[in-house]
Amino acid sequence: MSTPHPLSYRQLFWQVMHRDLKVAVHNKGDILNPLIFLVIVITLFPLGIGPETNLLTRIAPGIIWVAALLSALLSLERLFKNDFSDGSLEQMLLSPQPLFIMVLAKISAHWLLTGLPIILIAPLLALMLHMDPLAYPALMITLALGTPILSLIGAIGVALTVGLKKGGVLLSLLILPLYIPVLIFATGAIEAAALNMPYSGHIAIISALLVLALTLSPFAVSAALRVSTN
Repeated sequence: MSTPHPLSYRQLFWQVMHRDLKVAVHNKGDILNPLIFLVIVITLFPLGIGPETNLLTRIAPGIIWVAALLSALLSLERLFKNDFSDGSLEQMLLSPQPLFIMVLAKISAHWLLTGLPIILIAPLLALMLHMDPLAYPALMITLALGTPILSLIGAIGVALTVGLKKGGVLLSLLILPLYIPVLIFATGAIEAAALNMPYSGHIAIISALLVLALTLSPFAVSAALRVSTN
């Protein structure tokens, strides 16, 4: 009897990501809840601090990025939770296929379901907060570079707490401090753009953080999953 031909890295990546996306489509709440949370948070700020245009324009970058960060955090816990509950995670760990590829595929699916919608809806949210038109390009660039970092770093925390029944609070305590550099440089870039100042330095630092997270996170998550499930 012939042995099954092993999947290439690319085939394995697409297979795992397609599975996660397909599961998410059947559970539409997993996609809509973080997005609805983001819109509600952004909507509440003008109601809470008043409709003063100058004030909203000044604080809009921070509001959008904090809301995006919390929205991403809200959706993180389900990244490995369902797989842990139904035994799929154990099968992944026992599989001869490279675990880091499967982890990267799952993180990519998470970003497509949470980070990409945030990027697409960001211009409308910026318009609601009267953001300076000069800052729009910087907003889109920082979100495009920064939201994958949120998924990559967040996955490490999820992997460490996947075996805990109530790991949500611990996950927040682990992950939020690691998000601070992204928040600082992203809002700094947007504020610099609004003042018509160069912000390439901020973008370069965020890009470096993305490369670092993309390189190290899949391996760190793989190690954390093995520790958490033993």
